Amino acid sequence: QVQLVESGGGLVQAGGSLRLSCAASGIMFTINGMGWYRQAQGKQRELVAAMPSGGRTNYADSVKGRLTISRDNAKNTVYLQMNNLNPADTAVYYCNADIWAVRVGPATYWGQGTQVTVSA
Repeated sequence: QVQLVESGGGLVQAGGSLRLSCAASGIMFTINGMGWYRQAQGKQRELVAAMPSGGRTNYADSVKGRLTISRDNAKNTVYLQMNNLNPADTAVYYCNADIWAVRVGPATYWGQGTQVTVSA
């Protein structure tokens, strides 16, 4: 069993920065691809940034140059550095990971979501 725990959300003014963290914990497991999604009020969930284990990162056009995904394999943690935020970035952000775990096999996991609110 694997759990993703997110942190780092909050309220920030336009132009400010936040850093989201997502840590995976549980019994023996291997993390494959990880990514960040977000869902704004009244909109569908969209991919923000993805980091396949063996591939290059992929960003939504709206966040390129402002948001950066990174991964610390030793800590089983993925980060989303968010700079120059604007109100359009306001959403609930979800961590996502494709994980293989002993006696479970491959599965997709989601964090609980963390609210990011950017004021004008």
